[in-house]
Amino acid sequence: METDCPFCQIVRREQPARVVYEDEHVMAFFPRHPATLGHTLVIPKQHLPDIWTIGHEAAQHVLQASLHICQGLKAALQPEGLNMINSAGAVATQTVFHFHMHLVPRWQDDRIDDFWARGDFFADHVKDDAANRVRAACAALVPCTASAMTSARPTPSSIA
Repeated sequence: METDCPFCQIVRREQPARVVYEDEHVMAFFPRHPATLGHTLVIPKQHLPDIWTIGHEAAQHVLQASLHICQGLKAALQPEGLNMINSAGAVATQTVFHFHMHLVPRWQDDRIDDFWARGDFFADHVKDDAANRVRAACAALVPCTASAMTSARPTPSSIA
């Protein structure tokens, strides 16, 4: 754990938090300034800066806990919708460099703006090229599914 990381300090109980879920791998708590009622941060207890460093096992723990907490949020607060958000890097608005998933319950008049860009900003050939490059890069990586993690890497032709 990092000594100056505010999330590590919460895990070590050096800072207060409204903890709503905890197990041996994960902790979930309300941020100090929630976007909506019930806004919850889900973190691995191990200090991992972002999605590019989290690894399959820690990601699995965070996602399983997130799904569990989403059900709790739905039962307790009855939101009309929910955003599950992760930001990686300052340009993506990450402000605490300890991986965290935001679970943000949503209601029709909750004061959160629509943050998705509207319109088609890229030509088809640019999108096709990007898709081809991402597909090739993914094919070169170790598969991320639990069953595939022990099998051989897929060939580019086996990826649709």
